[in-house]
Amino acid sequence: MSAKRKLIAGVLTLSDSRSEAEDESGKAIKEILAREGFETVEYAVIPDNKVMIKETLVVWANERLDLIVTTGGTGPGPRDVTPEATESVLERNMPGLSELIRMEGLKKTKRACLSRGVSGIRGKTIIINLPGSKKGAVESLEAVIDQIPHALLMMEGGGH
Repeated sequence: MSAKRKLIAGVLTLSDSRSEAEDESGKAIKEILAREGFETVEYAVIPDNKVMIKETLVVWANERLDLIVTTGGTGPGPRDVTPEATESVLERNMPGLSELIRMEGLKKTKRACLSRGVSGIRGKTIIINLPGSKKGAVESLEAVIDQIPHALLMMEGGGH
């Protein structure tokens, strides 16, 4: 990965009740990504629908985004299907990212153990599931964002 290449990202918010105007977690994620040198070129708020999530992840990964971050749908509720939809499109898992997210989250709340978010790779794209709350999404992304550029470098054949 060239050090000069702009990293590109997508932010996908899963919610049956929020609109883009009400999407505080998605907006906060985009701010963090911008601060860390990512350009967010895709952004959407879609319902907690497994088929729609899968289709969006596949289309965005095929566009060669470096990173897709989802927010929402990672809990144990009946409509929380983001991890299952994500797992169905991943080619390789990256469980360490999700483990780090939960480990850091547990320092702030025991409820972090309820997150079922997954992380992995499809093509040349890293996909990470984050909680739906603004606070949870921000803390989770901040726990792993510094690892993403190195992971992308490794995916392109760079050194360890």
